[in-house]
Amino acid sequence: MPNYRVGRVSQEIQKEVTDILRKRVRDPRVEGVTVTGVDVTGDLQQATIYYSTLSDDKASVKQTQTGLEKATGLIRKELGSRLSLYKTPELTFARDESVAYGSKIDQLLNKIKEEQDE
Repeated sequence: MPNYRVGRVSQEIQKEVTDILRKRVRDPRVEGVTVTGVDVTGDLQQATIYYSTLSDDKASVKQTQTGLEKATGLIRKELGSRLSLYKTPELTFARDESVAYGSKIDQLLNKIKEEQDE
């Protein structure tokens, strides 16, 4: 039986974290970060927040990850005041590689199409 509460909580966390990153976090390293999804454990104790950035540069990605890790305390505190949960989940940030993977697949398909047109 699916747990609908986990789904609702993950959607709410995604919405609130996006708002917090846009309005409350002043760190320039996290500008342009898009929250793509949230995985919450069944007991609502831990949440993994997936994000994507416009830049695929390794140094830029590392700086963004460092900025998000530094802002985790502020984000969790804000979430605690905005959500009506008994305990605010522990937050971890992970880069969503699916956007880059999809872009790579798209490039490969375009390359194949160009080769067929020649």
